[in-house]
Order: sequence, then C-alpha cells, then structure tokens
Amino acid sequence: MGQKVSPIGFRTGVTIGWKSRWFAPKSNFGEFLIEDERIRRFIDQRLNRQPPYAAVSDIEIERTREEVKVILKTARPGLVIGPKGAEVDKLKTALEELTDRRVNLSIIEIKYPDLDAKLVAEGIAEQLKRRASFRRTMKQRAEATMQAGAKGVKIIVSGRLGGAEIARSEAKIMGSIPLHTLEADVDYGFATSFTTYGTIGVKVWIYRGMFGETPSEEEQAAAAAMTRARRRRERRDDDRPVGGRSRAGGRRAGPERPARQAETPGPAAQVQPAPRTRDQQDQHPVDPAPPQT
Repeated sequence: MGQKVSPIGFRTGVTIGWKSRWFAPKSNFGEFLIEDERIRRFIDQRLNRQPPYAAVSDIEIERTREEVKVILKTARPGLVIGPKGAEVDKLKTALEELTDRRVNLSIIEIKYPDLDAKLVAEGIAEQLKRRASFRRTMKQRAEATMQAGAKGVKIIVSGRLGGAEIARSEAKIMGSIPLHTLEADVDYGFATSFTTYGTIGVKVWIYRGMFGETPSEEEQAAAAAMTRARRRRERRDDDRPVGGRSRAGGRRAGPERPARQAETPGPAAQVQPAPRTRDQQDQHPVDPAPPQT
C-alpha cells in the first residue's frame, strides 16, 4: 500500500510555518482550536463560495491576550477590501460576533495565482462544474502553471469524470515533483467540484523550486515575458506549412488534385482463357452470342 502524506503537513515546522500561531493552557486549547476552524470555514463560505469570489487561498491566525489577528492571502484583494474598506469592516464585525473577541484583519495579495495550488485546484473544479472537458482543463492549467515559473506540476481528478457510470482517476504530470525532499518548496491544494452527476475531487501539487532559491520578482516578470514571446513564436510556427501540411495538421492551401481513379487492366493485360478440349466442348457447349441490335 502506498503511504500518502500531505506535503504541507510533512513540511510544517521544518521548512513551512504553522497556520495557527498561539499558545494556550490545556484548559483553553480545545476551545481555541475549534474557534480557529470555525473562523476558517466562515471566511471560506463568505468569500469563496458566494460573491464576490475573492479567491482566498490561505488563512493564518495569530492570538494575543486581547485580540485575534486573521491574515488573509488572496489573489483579489480589491474584492475583499471593497470600496473605501467597507467589505473589510463588515467582515471584521461578523468575525467579532462569531468569536466574541476583538479581531484584527490583514490582507496579503498573491501576485502569482498560477503558482498557488489551492487556487489552481479551485479553478479546475469551477470549470468541471461548467461541464468542461477534464483532460483539456487539466492540460491548460498545467501548462499555465509551468509558464508561470513552476518546475513541476501534478494534477489528479477523481470521480465520475465526464458523467461516466464508474468513477476513476486521471492524472496530468509535467516537470518533476520531489515529494520526499524537505528542502523542496512543494505546494498542495485540494478542491471539490459539485457537479450534477456527483462530486469530483481535484488534487494539485506544484513544485516551485528549493527553499531559498526563489527568483526575485524582476526575474519572474522577465520569465513571464519570455514565455509570452515563446508562445507567440510557437503559434507562428504551428501555422507555418511543413512538407505540404501545416504543423496544426491541416493541408496547405492550393489547387485540389483530382482523385486518382482505380487502375483497370487494359486489353493487353487481360488474362486470356485457356483453350478448351474437345471433350469439354462436347459436355458444355458454348452458348451462342446474343444477336446485336
């Protein structure tokens, strides 16, 4: 049996920090733990499962004696903040009513959503909900992640794919995924697509390089620009005809050739029947030729 472990939990406390950072005596630990889970579910239901769909991928919680500090990492900070901070104030008030404590909210922008496994999984789940082809969706998102600067990506979807009667799993792998290397920055995300014919689970692993070797923002921007130029060049090459056919598979435009007809043997090539013996002629006389009109 394969022993699977979450890449996030495997690296937590070694190369990745904890999602909740606080200390509590034994009498209050259970209460705070349940409260953290309640905060995460409330924020996910309010911001991700209904408008404004703010693409919140990570929620970190810090506690002091007086207040609870909630850190939201989102790809759309403008939707979380709202006009003049109105949405943040509403969310803060709702969290204070939920926890009965003073809450401090911080918003952090995710500059490269294609390198966040949670957001990639949510995007695939949303497309599957709209009856998109799962193979095409997996290929597009994997290519977009690799073009964003990832060194490897693995996507697995499981369930009644395409509405099939029997559930199965399909995987798409690009690059390398060193899951057992603690120094490797491997992000993991999971999402569930609730379709009309059942639920489909989406798992995404993204290898972003070793810790401490993360390229600067200028290098990532240059790589993204280079990728766009390469993509345009490849699109031009695909449209260029090669050997009478374009790389996309179509035939080069030009006058159509007439269809080759099947060759029929000429009179010289026809096989002459063997002459019949006198006995064969007596037993099977040849019918006279019909009169010509």
